[in-house]
Amino acid sequence: MSANHDNQDFKSLLDKLQQESWQLELIISGFAIFGLISAFPEIQVALIKAEADDQIYSFVLLLISKVACGILLFNLLIHVVLRGLWIGALGLRYVSGEIEFDDLKYHSRFTKYLKKKIVSFDKYVATLENYCSVLFAISFLLIFYVISIALVVLSIIAVVFFFIENESLPEGPRVAIGAILLVFISIGMILTFIDFMTQGFLKKKKWLSKIYFPFYWVFSFITLSFLYRALVYNFLDDKFTKRISFLLVPMYILIFILTSSRYQTSNHLDNIKTSSMLYLDKAKYEDLLTNDEDIVDKASIQSKTITEPYLKLFISFSQSLEDKIYRFHPTLKPKNDRRGFRTKVKFQNGSNFQSRKKRDSLARKYVSVFNTMHEVYIDTIKCSSDFLISTNIKGQTGFETYLPTKGLSDGKHLLTVRRKVLRKKDTLLKKYVIIPFWYYQE
Repeated sequence: MSANHDNQDFKSLLDKLQQESWQLELIISGFAIFGLISAFPEIQVALIKAEADDQIYSFVLLLISKVACGILLFNLLIHVVLRGLWIGALGLRYVSGEIEFDDLKYHSRFTKYLKKKIVSFDKYVATLENYCSVLFAISFLLIFYVISIALVVLSIIAVVFFFIENESLPEGPRVAIGAILLVFISIGMILTFIDFMTQGFLKKKKWLSKIYFPFYWVFSFITLSFLYRALVYNFLDDKFTKRISFLLVPMYILIFILTSSRYQTSNHLDNIKTSSMLYLDKAKYEDLLTNDEDIVDKASIQSKTITEPYLKLFISFSQSLEDKIYRFHPTLKPKNDRRGFRTKVKFQNGSNFQSRKKRDSLARKYVSVFNTMHEVYIDTIKCSSDFLISTNIKGQTGFETYLPTKGLSDGKHLLTVRRKVLRKKDTLLKKYVIIPFWYYQE
C-alpha cells in the first residue's frame, strides 16, 4: 500500500493502528524498562570512574545518559501502571457496563456531585487512554530533548577541541574562529531556550522571528530537531497534551528533591566524615571495595588492619595529576597533547612517531618526577618510596609502592602522603591524603 499521507486507505490504516497501538506500547515499555534497569548501574559505575579520573567529557556524556535513563524509566513505569489500570477498567466495563448512580441509593447531594465529576465510566476509560498515549509519546520526546542538550554541549566541546586548542592550526585564526562559533552557539542556546519555555514566542513577533530564524535553522541540525519537530508541534497545538507537558516538569523537580533528601541523625558525624584523621573511608582500603561502584578515592592501602611486614600504597591517576606533573616539569609535556577523545584512525606518517628509546626515556622521567613530587610518612617518620605505574583491583590506573612496617608498634598509625605543588615560583609541600590504619604483628 502506498504511504501517501493523502491516500484514504493509508489514513484508514493509521486509524486502525492508532486503536491497536496500546499493545505495541506495552511491549516496547516492557523491553525498555528491562534494558534501562540493566543499564542504569553500569552507567552509574562509569560515571563514578569518570569523575574520579577527571574525565570531564566522559563525565558530562555519562551524566546526560543517566538523566535520560532516569526520565525514560520514570515515565515508562507510570505508563505501564496507567495502561494496566486502563486494561482493568475495560475488563470491568465488559462485566459491569456503565455506572448506575441511582442503584447506589446515595443522597441526592452525593449523586449530583458524582455525576458531575465522573460523568460516565466510558469517559473515565477514554481519559485513561489519552493519558497513556500522551505519556508514552512524551517519554521519547523528552529523551530527544536530553539528546539535544548533549549535542549542544558536544558542539561547544568540538569547537574548543578542533579550533581553540588545535595547535596544528595558526593561533590567530583558530582563536578568532573558535570565539565566533562559541558566541554564536551561546546566543543560539539562550534564544532556543527562551523560545522553548515561552512555547514559540520568538516565532510570533515579526522582528524577533527575523533575528531568531538563522539560529533556529542551525540549531535544528545541531539538536536533530528535524527528526521530532512534527511531534513537538503536535503537542503544542493541543491544550490536553500541553497541560501534561507542563505537569511533568514540576514532577521531575519534586522527584529530584525527594531523591536527594535524607534524614540527618547527628549534628557532628557528617562534619567528621571530612576529616581523614577521624573518619575511616572505605574508599581508602582495597579489601572494602566490594561493590562495582566502589573505587579508590585519591589513595588506598590493602586494609584497615595490617599484619603483613609491608604496606601497599596505591595513588590513583587523574588528568589533573598529570597537569601538575607538567607544571612541575614542563619539558615532559608534548607539543601535541593527545589527551581527550581521539580516533584510532591515523593520518600520520612514520616519521612523526617517537622512537621507542625516546618514549622509554620520557616514561622513566615521568615516573621519576612523580616520585620527586610525593613524600610518604607513617606518623611523623618519612618513608622511602619508589612508585611504579600499576593497575589496582578495580581497574584504576595509578602508582603503587610498598612500605616496610618493621619497627612499627602495635596499634593505630597514620599514613600521610604529601605532594609538592608549584605556586608561582615557590614549591609548597601540601597534605594530599591521610589514611588511618592499625598494625599488629602476627
